[in-house]
Formats: sequence, structure tokens, C-alpha cells
Amino acid sequence: MNANIPQLEELTVQVRRDILRMVHAVNSGHPGGSLGCAEFFVAMYQHIMKRKEGFDMDGQDEDIFFLSNGHISPVFYSVLARSGYFPVSELATFRKIDSRLQGHPTTHSHLPGVRMASGSLGQGLSVGIGAALTKKLNQDENFVYVLMGDGELQEGQNWEALMYAAANKVDNLIATIDLNGKQIDGATDEVLPMGSLRAKFEAFGWHVLEIEQGNNISAIIDGMSSAKAAAKKGKPVMVLLHTEMGNGVDYMMHTHAWHGKAPNNEQLENALSQNKETLGDY
Repeated sequence: MNANIPQLEELTVQVRRDILRMVHAVNSGHPGGSLGCAEFFVAMYQHIMKRKEGFDMDGQDEDIFFLSNGHISPVFYSVLARSGYFPVSELATFRKIDSRLQGHPTTHSHLPGVRMASGSLGQGLSVGIGAALTKKLNQDENFVYVLMGDGELQEGQNWEALMYAAANKVDNLIATIDLNGKQIDGATDEVLPMGSLRAKFEAFGWHVLEIEQGNNISAIIDGMSSAKAAAKKGKPVMVLLHTEMGNGVDYMMHTHAWHGKAPNNEQLENALSQNKETLGDY
């Protein structure tokens, strides 16, 4: 099925508006990484992944997704809601008392679309491996996707998981790194340089692809389609997604300052003016 790129781009604008309004309303949250991954989430949930009607935790007979860097929950929640998992109006409860939309995704509130509690960084890939092996045991031919942050790779558990997946030929697993080069304390190369991630992942036995234009819907669809084509050939697949933190809001781009800071009233209006209303806010 061919992608309707203008429609996906229009939805991406709406997702950015959702993100901005959500974090502004409670003066907390993580807009930077969320904005940087808006195109990725829209492409995944609206085109790339095979999804079935309704939601259950088993996820059989469909592709399943795990968000490891759970602090970018605003983009996750927005796309889940806009994809029909729960009412869009519920976005207005983000980070409020008794809300199902907590600052980091949880499972105890049974929010449709959320399959793991995340936010303690470094754990998502391990969970994804378990799910991918389960699909193999169940002879389920669908894929398991995991999104991770680049700063998150400073957690050692990732590297154990990387070795395990390659050694056990978990080749129905497609992991993606949000490679924006920034984390809460600054540039990743300044906090803890990791060298060539491509060389590291290849040395660990993964098939590696790169999407240079990680904020371009067409490039993401092409890249993730290539990842699917490379999968199930004996190696897990890693996608290096080059994104810009704060994408779509000029004063949030090219800096780590908006990793975990909400805009004030004036800043919100400025940001919304750069992302004209499309589908209607919640």
C-alpha cells in the first residue's frame, strides 16, 4: 500500500501540537525528544506496522512496539490516541493525578498500546528480545520493534542484550536508535563519547541501516521498509535514525535545553504558530 505522504505530514503537525500542549498544561515533560521522533511514530503506526483491531497484551498476529526511552511519552501518547487506541480527549490528562498518561508509560493503568513500563533506561531492548523469541515459539511471522535513545546506550544492559540477540539469531527484531546526539546534560559526545555506533553494532553481529533524514516521512518509510526486507535472515536489525531534537520548533532545535523543559505561555504560542492547526486540538 502506497503511503499518503501529505496526510502523514499533516498528522505529524497535529502530533507536534499535542506534544506542546501536553507538556505546557502541566509545566513538565520532555518535548525535545518527543518532537524529534514525531515523524517516526506517525510513519510506524500509520503505515509501517501491521496492527489489528483492538488491543491485547499478547500482541499475537500483529507487529508490536516497545518504547525504551519512555521519557518521550508525549509523542507516544499522541500517536496512540490519534491511531485509535484511546480517546484523543484523554491527552488532556497527561501527568495529572490518577491519569493513565503518566510521565513515563506504565502498565498497571492498562492504557491501550502500552506493553511495558519504561523510563528506567536501558531495558527496552531486553524486553523486545523476549517478545521476539515468543513470536518465534508461537510461529508468529510478525515483527517486534524497539525504539531507544542514543544517550540510553550508556547503560550497560543494552550491550548484553545486543550480544544475546545476535548470538541467538533473533532476526524478527528491528531496533531503532533515536540518534539526535543530545541528552539531558548536553551532547552525547561530551557526556560519554561512544565512537562509531555502526561499527559497534556490526561488531556485535547486527545488520545495520541508517536513515539520514530521520525527520522526513518518506525517508523513514523507505528506511524501515528496507529494515523489514533485511530481517529474518539470521541477524537482528538495527536502524540508526538521525533526528533533530525539538524538530519543528525553531527555538527548541540544535540544543539539549528542551530535553525536559516545558514552554511558557508565550513560548507555546510561538511554537504553535510554527505548526498550524490541522485536525483540531483535543
